[in-house]
Amino acid sequence: MAALRVVTGGDHWFSALALGVTFLKCLLIPTYHSTDFEVHRNWLAITHSLPVSQWYYEATSEWTLDYPPFFAWFEFVLSHVAKYFDQEMLNVRNLNYSSSRTLLFQRFSVIFTDALFVYAVHECCKCIDGKKASKEVTEKPKFILSVLLLWNFGLLIVDHIHFQYNGFLFGLMLLSIARLFQKRHLEGAFLFAVLLHFKHIYLYVAPAYGIYLLRSFCFTANKPDGSIRWNSFSFVRVTSLVLIVFLVSALSLGPFLALPSILCLWFKPQGPRGFLRSVILCALSSFMFGWHVHEKAILLAILPMSLLSVGKAGDASIFLILTTTGHYSLFPLLFTTPELPIKILLMLSFTIYSVSSLKTLFRKEKPFFNWMETFYLLGLGPLEVCCELVFPFTSWKLKYPFLPLLLTSVYCAVGITYAWFKLYLSVLTDPPVYKTKKQ
Repeated sequence: MAALRVVTGGDHWFSALALGVTFLKCLLIPTYHSTDFEVHRNWLAITHSLPVSQWYYEATSEWTLDYPPFFAWFEFVLSHVAKYFDQEMLNVRNLNYSSSRTLLFQRFSVIFTDALFVYAVHECCKCIDGKKASKEVTEKPKFILSVLLLWNFGLLIVDHIHFQYNGFLFGLMLLSIARLFQKRHLEGAFLFAVLLHFKHIYLYVAPAYGIYLLRSFCFTANKPDGSIRWNSFSFVRVTSLVLIVFLVSALSLGPFLALPSILCLWFKPQGPRGFLRSVILCALSSFMFGWHVHEKAILLAILPMSLLSVGKAGDASIFLILTTTGHYSLFPLLFTTPELPIKILLMLSFTIYSVSSLKTLFRKEKPFFNWMETFYLLGLGPLEVCCELVFPFTSWKLKYPFLPLLLTSVYCAVGITYAWFKLYLSVLTDPPVYKTKKQ
């Protein structure tokens, strides 16, 4: 509690939100877990039992170590705590080992490392414009953003039911974004470079980071018409960035669909918010190319989009469409019957709060959704009823067992693609933000 007070600087509501979601995570400890639970147990065993030279060659289990080196060292550190819980979980040949102590350790390791995510959310809240601040704490943009991030439905079910370590990784990403908003560019670049060494999926958004840092940090001034003042190029700054991040970022070849938004960072800069939009578009474009390769990657767009949602009503509308369809697309990950009411209740709670709080924040703006968008989002209800309650009792269950997955995938693809299109349109049509003075 004392540590939380230091982090939050006296914002007791933030401490309450953080402690509340931590309590919920503890309640989810006994729930279903996926094969990722065994994946990470095996990685604990590999990094603890074998020399470094064999980490990436050990193949006793089919779940070989395939994350970058920083994550391997992360597992190595965890393994030295794990041995005090159950030494047997660290045996490479104990395939599919899952004692009660192993379960507790792995669940609590995710909860504990989420402390970085909590800190990153607090830092992101510092970057939010307080012009819309209300006297009511629950109507403040910082409060709403904190709930949207700390209590994010997708992150809760993926990490604390399905089982993964996305929390602290997104903590690194959000912290790097916060540092760029705070114009602490080198720190932001360093944190993102570290993140890439933890999980390679974040290469999706590397182009946005690279172009933004080059345009906004390495060039220190613009001409009055907004074009680059070429003689403002700082070799010292670019050298410092190269030393930190270039060798890693150069590995990333941005997907074709994200290219126009990246070019906007250069030719039509829109400040840190424009950078954040490009990060989200890079993530979404890459996700759409690999829809079923890594369905959980939708969180790579949803969480950063939360930061935009409390700034402008248009962004809030896109956020609500993206987060509702994106979160629903994660439902097939939790396919066991006991988790059905949990996932429905959690998603409904998060969605209702998101809509109501953002409506309150932008009460003077026009409605978030037109009739078509409203009809589409409400259609998720009948879709869930058909897939979970009707289909299992039909004769099609044996003949077309994957039909519910197909319907869910296609329906959600429409909403996510629509949100991607609306966000892209805002990037291309919003006016540029220029700087004319040296930083």
